[in-house]
Amino acid sequence: MSKDFYKTLGVQKGASADEIKKSYRKLAMQYHPDQNKGNADAEKKFKEISEAYDVLKDEQKRAAYDRFGAAAFDGSMGGMGAGRPGGGFNAQDFSGFGSAFTDIFEDMFGDLGGRGRSSPGRGQDMQYTLEISLEDAFKGREAVIKVPLNDVCEQCKGSGSEGGAAGVENCDTCDGHGRIRQQQGFFTIERVCPTCGGQGKTVKNPCKKCGGSGRTQKEKQLKIKIPPGVDHGRRIRLSGEGEAGLRGGERGDLFVLLALKPHKFFKRDGAHLHCRVPITMTLAGLGGDVEVPTIEGVRSKVKIPPGTQTGQQFRLKGKGMTVLGSDARGDMFIEIFVETPVNLDKKQQELLKQLEKTMGGTREASKNSPESSGFFSKMKDIWSDLKE
Repeated sequence: MSKDFYKTLGVQKGASADEIKKSYRKLAMQYHPDQNKGNADAEKKFKEISEAYDVLKDEQKRAAYDRFGAAAFDGSMGGMGAGRPGGGFNAQDFSGFGSAFTDIFEDMFGDLGGRGRSSPGRGQDMQYTLEISLEDAFKGREAVIKVPLNDVCEQCKGSGSEGGAAGVENCDTCDGHGRIRQQQGFFTIERVCPTCGGQGKTVKNPCKKCGGSGRTQKEKQLKIKIPPGVDHGRRIRLSGEGEAGLRGGERGDLFVLLALKPHKFFKRDGAHLHCRVPITMTLAGLGGDVEVPTIEGVRSKVKIPPGTQTGQQFRLKGKGMTVLGSDARGDMFIEIFVETPVNLDKKQQELLKQLEKTMGGTREASKNSPESSGFFSKMKDIWSDLKE
């Protein structure tokens, strides 16, 4: 009776590769001999589903099966004959199912280290730290950076061979695949080829300039565009601008890490800016105007009302940082610091004493300095309570 591999795996004839793989994985786990020790029926079923999957997972084998049936594979799947007398599980019976069973482990645990890769090694990604000013972060700019890295050797054009690409041959050990396989029962063990180090190629006459690696140390100059509104710690990715791969391999990427220099006047908080502005005692008392710088390099006038205290803040709307990817801007916050005069001459000291006399009465002190008079009034109450 002809074998129906689709029926064995429980899928329709037009099933996709993913549907076939998913069904096989489920059945293989269900009927695996380790899960059914001493069960001859489960052992037989495991053989059948492994045989079916080994054919249907391969496009060419599947096409041949669809045309000629299972007869197209008679005798070609070692270990698929009738079970041994006496039953029981023997890894030798499953030697033909190594590649099929490997797919289960790839699906569960990944690519087993890159099965089947034959391309040269990809170059390393690199990171370059670029310091920029707050003004640069506000308006954006183009910068030129110089990055030391391993670049393509000009003498051998990245081949690693003194004779160019013609001197590069497939590795005899792995036949150009970069990896070798070893069959152990129904497991297929795969590892990097020890001869070529996974490159799949060997060089008989290495390039004298690069020693056969296809790369030399250079300083590469690159232009980078810094967009307006970037913040400290932002990374800009330059695809394919990292180190060259070994012997013509794919280039890595370059990540430019932006670091903002401390500003002598502003402190940044997202899109907002904060600055501390000292004013004289007389300006704080009498009121007036003060000019402060802004991030775009112009001055802005701030009106100080009479009686302004240290710590009071004034908001300048739309005078902060540019918002990344937008035309919007944050705000600028001015924090006032009232500066006590120092280094007074005798005349100035006398004037302050006269001012103090005019403010010496209780009513006057309460009126001119409400916070300090209120504080000392509360202190008097506390002292009175302690005496009692």
